[in-house]
Amino acid sequence: MAFDSKAYGQRVAQILALDHDGNNLISLVASAPLPDRAAEAQALLSGETPAGLFPRARAPEEALAGLWLYFSGGEECHKMVQDLASQEASFWHAIVHRREPDADNSAYWFRLVGSHPVFPRLNRAAAEILHRYPESRFDAGADWDPFRFIEFCERARRESGSSAEQAALEIQRAEWQLLFDYCARTGA
Repeated sequence: MAFDSKAYGQRVAQILALDHDGNNLISLVASAPLPDRAAEAQALLSGETPAGLFPRARAPEEALAGLWLYFSGGEECHKMVQDLASQEASFWHAIVHRREPDADNSAYWFRLVGSHPVFPRLNRAAAEILHRYPESRFDAGADWDPFRFIEFCERARRESGSSAEQAALEIQRAEWQLLFDYCARTGA
C-alpha cells in the first residue's frame, strides 16, 4: 500500500516528514516516553487548527486527531474525538482505547463505527500483509472485523518480537493511513 504524505498539503507533509512521512509503525501500546521527533511534532501540532491544516478535508477535526495519534498524542487525540459524533471520530477513539490497551472500551467505540468505508481496503491490505506472515495465525477473513483485530492485537502484544506482532503493527499502520487519508482528503 502506497501512502503519499504530500497529498495533504505542504504543511501536513512537513509535519509527517518528522517521522517517516506517515509510514512509521505505531506501537501497539501507547507509551509514555516520547521520541524527540514526536515531541517536536506535538509542539507543531499544538499551534495548528483543523481548518488551517485541512481546509477542504472531509473531516478536518478527525484528520488532526489522527496526526496527534500518529505522533504519540493519544490524550490529545482522545480529547478531540470524545465529543465528535462521526464514524471517523469513533474509529480514532476505538484505536486510542485499543492501544491503552482497553479492549472492551475499544470494542464499544467500534460498535459505534459500524461498517466504515475504509474497511474493504483495510481488509485487502491486511490480507496482503498476512500473506507475508502466515505463522501469525490470523486470518483477515472475507470482511474486515475490527473486533477480531482487537483480539489479534491483544495476542500480538503478549508475543513480543513475533510474526504476529509484526503483522499487527503493519496492519495498524495500514489502518492509520487509510483512515487518515479518508479524513484528510476532500469530501466527495
